[in-house]
Amino acid sequence: MYYPEEIVEEVRVSNDIVSIIGSYIRLKKTGSNYMGLCPFHNEKTPSFSVSQSKQMYHCFGCGVGGNVYTFIMEYENYTFVESLKYLAERAGISLPERDYSEGERRQLNFRTRLLEVNKEAAKYYYFQLRSDRGQAAREYLLGRGITRETIKSFGLGYANRFSDDLYNYLKGLGYEDDFLKQSGLVSFDEVRGGHDKFWDRIVFPIMDANNKVVGFGGRIMGDGMPKYLNSPETLVFDKSRILYGLNMARRSRESYFLICEGYMDVMALHQAGFTNAVAALGTAFTEAHANLLKRYTKEVLLTFDTDGAGVKAALRAIPILRDAGLTVKVINMEPYKDPDDFIKSLGADEYQKRIDQGKNSFFFEIDKLQDDYNIEDPEEKTRFFNQIAKKLLGFSEELERNFYLDSVAKEYNIDAMLLHRLVNKLGAMAIGTMQAESKLPYKKSRGVKGKEEGIVKTQKLLVTWIADDPLVFTKLKDIIKPEDFADGIYADVVKLVFEEYEKNNQLVPAKIISYFESTEEQSQVAALFNSDLLDKIEEEDRMKALFDTVYRLKEECLDRLSLKAIEENNTELLQNIIIQKNNLKKDIAAALK
Repeated sequence: MYYPEEIVEEVRVSNDIVSIIGSYIRLKKTGSNYMGLCPFHNEKTPSFSVSQSKQMYHCFGCGVGGNVYTFIMEYENYTFVESLKYLAERAGISLPERDYSEGERRQLNFRTRLLEVNKEAAKYYYFQLRSDRGQAAREYLLGRGITRETIKSFGLGYANRFSDDLYNYLKGLGYEDDFLKQSGLVSFDEVRGGHDKFWDRIVFPIMDANNKVVGFGGRIMGDGMPKYLNSPETLVFDKSRILYGLNMARRSRESYFLICEGYMDVMALHQAGFTNAVAALGTAFTEAHANLLKRYTKEVLLTFDTDGAGVKAALRAIPILRDAGLTVKVINMEPYKDPDDFIKSLGADEYQKRIDQGKNSFFFEIDKLQDDYNIEDPEEKTRFFNQIAKKLLGFSEELERNFYLDSVAKEYNIDAMLLHRLVNKLGAMAIGTMQAESKLPYKKSRGVKGKEEGIVKTQKLLVTWIADDPLVFTKLKDIIKPEDFADGIYADVVKLVFEEYEKNNQLVPAKIISYFESTEEQSQVAALFNSDLLDKIEEEDRMKALFDTVYRLKEECLDRLSLKAIEENNTELLQNIIIQKNNLKKDIAAALK
């Protein structure tokens, strides 16, 4: 839903950034700002600065920064709307709700009731585990090495042997049969009437990323079948879009996620300190899972079972994750089957070593592919390398493909040029040939070099200067225009800074940051308002440095306009530019008096 700028700003102003960030990390006042250890990267010396006057933060170590919205989005892994709602609730501000149709309102009310009944069921199961009825279940979990703290943290429960106990409990709370039929908690038939979906099982509450109970998983303690049973899909529970443990893993400060196969592995990893572990719910890994992960991380490590089924699951998941833009590695847990067995046998430190040694997913695929061929046989070896070439065609970026190609050639002792020719040959034969892509010139880097790099630095310095000192804006507002800034984000910031000075005669950096959507852009903007570039200029040199900075920016801008005038054969514009260049030093000097 879209929220007006006035509401966004009201919520921001009502949440003091020092108070918000101070509730997450320890801050100490240093001069006019507050300093602390950055929560977004590991450091021993505080470089994380929070400004109360500017209502923003910036880390001089890793470069992150922004306002109170940015912090909540980054720390909690919330979307902007989730961050807005969280801060509005904290400040006691009611957000406007859109008008819903009657059908939409019924669906929303039904969804709310589903979440409520799931919460009640979770409380019921949790109570049962702690009661006398749950003694065998408690002993089972403790026997599996699951601690009481982990049981509490994951909200584990027990569905007792009475197959209608939960049904009667929920009926007592006033839930109707028609509703319970759709809840996924109760089944109905002509013989037994209403009876529980889960009974005599360990119960795992399944939560979404926002800690709402959306479904349940049940594990039998004996040898019965099925071993695991999940809630049926409902309006709030879609297995293809839920990752078990994500509600806790998203708070992890690690830069990567661990993906395993089941509930017990997730709990074993969290218990061992690897709180960034998640698992799919007894279903094939999906694009929705990959896109969900992409919200929270850029890298994943697969820690699936080492048996045949686990390897197949990993091979299915790798291309899905890679297509979503995630970096994928695979952890080797041999000789143990899963993370639970590995950690029980060798401990968390050894598991961390295996994480550090995680194998690139492409080479994992090649290793498993090799198992299907006898490399000593020339024909099979030829087929093997044809399969490798086909896999190499999966890399659309030529540079990346060439890196992998050279590595494969070295690993398997094959002539790199021969492999190159094979890849090109197969590419030409393929539908939608990738040969055309491989002949395209490399994409230019988004970075800038040489003279361009100097111009970007000039723009950054001048944006910082104008934002830092209202007097500079007053002097330069008739000389400098937002369109003088070639780089998009600097032009956008200058335009907003000019507008704020013109309307309010003052600048609130945190408000400017709110105009930018991505956290990357917000960090860039925050860096402009916290740059140390000005601190490096001696006081007696400041006016000369300011003059030189403005002159370089305007000269570069006029050079761009000159090229445009020549291309368009616009002699009038070209003459005007020549006049401006001739008067440039005099005009800047007069403005800075």
